[in-house]
Amino acid sequence: MADAPLLAVIPVADIERAKRFYRDTLGLTLTRENGPDVGFSCGGTEFGMYETPYGGQAQHTLASWKVDDLDTEMAELRRRGVVFEEYDLPDLKTLDGVAEADGMRAAWFKDTEGNILCVNEVRAA
Repeated sequence: MADAPLLAVIPVADIERAKRFYRDTLGLTLTRENGPDVGFSCGGTEFGMYETPYGGQAQHTLASWKVDDLDTEMAELRRRGVVFEEYDLPDLKTLDGVAEADGMRAAWFKDTEGNILCVNEVRAA
């Protein structure tokens, strides 16, 4: 398996609503749509999604995008209607949606299904 590509799959409660969000709000390319088999590409990788009544129930990050400029990405996502989460936990605190630690900056948001997604920037040491 070490040489085989990994395909992440995100569970969603409403496949049509989720497709619109990932395509229209996040600006991702829909690459595959064959009944329940839906795929998107971004950054040279691909992920899939499938409809299930359990979509959006995970309480952890399901996907994270590595970006060069977090502030620019967040501004564009906000312009498209994305709302970033605020956390005040013992190990994670955000300010204006951004957490910073050990040379990394990250921000989390939810898709239309309630799945937790992240954009993060690793700063050069």
